[in-house]
Amino acid sequence: MELRYGINPQQALTDVSPVEAGSWPIRLLNGEPSYINLLDALNGWQLVHEASQALGKPAAASFKHVSPAGAAVAGPVDEVMAELYGVGGGTVGDLTSAYLRARDADPKSSCGDFAAVSHPVDDELAELLMGVVCDGIVAPGYAPSAVRRLSQKRKGRFLIIEADAAFTPPRMESREVYGLRLSQERDQIPLTADLLKDRVDGPLPATAIADLLLGLAVLRYTQSNSVCYVRDGMTLGIGAGQQSRVHCTRLAGDKTDVWWLRRHPAVRALTFRPGTRTHDKINWQVRFIEGDLTPEEKLRLDQALISPAAPLTADQRAEWLGHLTDVAFASDGFLPFRDNVDHAHRHGVSFIAEPGGSIRSGEIAEACREHGITLARTGLRLFHH
Repeated sequence: MELRYGINPQQALTDVSPVEAGSWPIRLLNGEPSYINLLDALNGWQLVHEASQALGKPAAASFKHVSPAGAAVAGPVDEVMAELYGVGGGTVGDLTSAYLRARDADPKSSCGDFAAVSHPVDDELAELLMGVVCDGIVAPGYAPSAVRRLSQKRKGRFLIIEADAAFTPPRMESREVYGLRLSQERDQIPLTADLLKDRVDGPLPATAIADLLLGLAVLRYTQSNSVCYVRDGMTLGIGAGQQSRVHCTRLAGDKTDVWWLRRHPAVRALTFRPGTRTHDKINWQVRFIEGDLTPEEKLRLDQALISPAAPLTADQRAEWLGHLTDVAFASDGFLPFRDNVDHAHRHGVSFIAEPGGSIRSGEIAEACREHGITLARTGLRLFHH
């Protein structure tokens, strides 16, 4: 398989070959991938394949820079998603719903994403992909007409990769860095409800178990440190690659708040001028919610709207955010301090899954009790680098 270039365009000499001769986990159907495209495709496929197996539903992920911007399983498409992506009534097939829900977690970051889905791509999903800014997709199969349609996207450069769902990866995996080859056993611990049996107080309903399992699948393929907030089978906020876990918790929590506030009547009342691109609408909605518009941004937002925006006051924000509940929170490593729990609680978290084992595990448990959060200790670290 030929690559356009490596991680950067100046890295022109590239090579892709299977570890075991002739045993390819993927097949290129259209386009010419870069090094990063391939990393996104391989990480994305593993995530959705594992999530679908764990939860028994079609799964999708929206990848950017080797971490998911969002991930979800099939489920309801609410009015905000339906309106944004032009799917009248929100009645779509399971696979399309999974991708819409994955992309809607952080639609600003998902611009120019690499999509991954657990089931064969049908015409409905192909048509949706034609209308969004997306660079490629990996899936275990495609309807012939879907391949023909997607091959026309991006002037024929849209990447279409077929994953072999029956492929079994080697037991050992390696990478070469600065003249050294590092090898390790592949992490193959299955993600099941048994991981959530060690609980500290409180109930863990079936919906929370499913959300936490989705969260664990997401973390397994997200650059560490990482945490994610999940509700109703879709991520609301993912924090990746932060050196401090609490910074990761706060970053993902802010994304969760933005997702919820996008459903506020004041945000939904923003009426954009005809011809405004979908991604421009998303950017302006997010900036309006963030509330720290520069004078130049305020002028440009006014120009983009048919009528001036009604303000979203601090009291309105606080009242609306108070209605976000039953959020699940998963962490790829143990929570070292209770501040992670305190911040997670501010974003509607009712359930937490983390490996446990911190010297302050007692403080973590006590913080969960104070906030009425059910804590599950998985005993499983899920770092990914």
